[in-house]
Amino acid sequence: MIKRRIQQQVTDALDRQAAVALIGPRQVGKTTIALEIGEERGALYLDLEDRDDREKLSNAKLFLTQYEDRLVVLDEIHRVPELFQTLRGIIDQGRRKGKRTGRFLILGSASIDLLRQSGESLAGRIEYVDMQPLDVTEVGAGENALNRLWIQGGFPDSFLARNEKDSLKLRKSFIRTYLERDVPQFGPRIPAETLERLWTMLAHSQGTMLNVSRLASGLSLTAPTVTKYIDLLVDLLLVRRLRPFRANIGKRLVKSPKVYVRDSGLLHALLGIQDYNGLSGHPVVGASWEGFVIENLLAVVPDRTLASFYRTAAGAEVDLVLELPGISETWAIEIKRSLSAKPRKGFYHACEDIQPNKSFVVYSGEERYPVSDGLEAVGVSEMAQMLLEKAGTQ
Repeated sequence: MIKRRIQQQVTDALDRQAAVALIGPRQVGKTTIALEIGEERGALYLDLEDRDDREKLSNAKLFLTQYEDRLVVLDEIHRVPELFQTLRGIIDQGRRKGKRTGRFLILGSASIDLLRQSGESLAGRIEYVDMQPLDVTEVGAGENALNRLWIQGGFPDSFLARNEKDSLKLRKSFIRTYLERDVPQFGPRIPAETLERLWTMLAHSQGTMLNVSRLASGLSLTAPTVTKYIDLLVDLLLVRRLRPFRANIGKRLVKSPKVYVRDSGLLHALLGIQDYNGLSGHPVVGASWEGFVIENLLAVVPDRTLASFYRTAAGAEVDLVLELPGISETWAIEIKRSLSAKPRKGFYHACEDIQPNKSFVVYSGEERYPVSDGLEAVGVSEMAQMLLEKAGTQ
């Protein structure tokens, strides 16, 4: 059992707000966290994928009012979206009685509809906590844990599988379940085969500029249709579109986002890569490491951090630009898979353009040392820990 850092965040949020929404992809561990918190607080747990539990909420106001002194956990809330309006009335009624915090813990696989409906109905009454797969600060130190996390990804069942073969089978089952059962719940009916081809094409395009027209041509679909499908994968936290850095610096900047399959384990499953040996010889290895580092760093950045990449038509480039909140501090991060932490010339040119407060090369080694004036080499685990500490001071 790996202790998840986010459990304390959820507990703190429940002590501040009437409703807390724990949002994340399926099988990331939301229910496990909720059950542990629920056991501590004597909560009522309702799984809204269970017909009997949904039936209990046929008269939701009457039923839930009976539990105003207990935390109520509502799992898979997207199955009963009309419940949000009822929760608003119950929360307001409880506030008048002095019951202002810790009323509802809402779990849901992230979707724009979920966020929109809860935002409309529970504004000022709900706090969102995003839950992501395991990251490098949670799985323990050492090269073995780091490589295992990279190869098998951060979904707990996959990371904790007995061996690499079992892990790959679990991830392939996860993909199939999403395509055939989960995706249709959140969006218009999409042929599973078409979406799997798109997801695989995005895996082959890991870390490159998003070219919707090329994808549409390969799928014999229109560009707007492909964009809609990608939007859904983004909303479900399965794909990331990393936006380009925006600044008025008199340079011709790339305007297209870069695209990543967010979990490295799912990326490798989509490409049929089982182990380190298979990944090392695959063309995607560099982009896989880049996406892995980006996801692990963004999992621990302070709230309201703006993440982007910088690239000009002349070739100046920074893999990840972090604009930290509060003190308006900018960090420029180059990502290198090799043990050499020497960046490309384009990185130095880009730093001259954007003038970051700090510059780093995140590489596959563990030592921290200066590369040049104002530029440090640092391992991904230490870099993540630095950002986690920065988040704790916000």
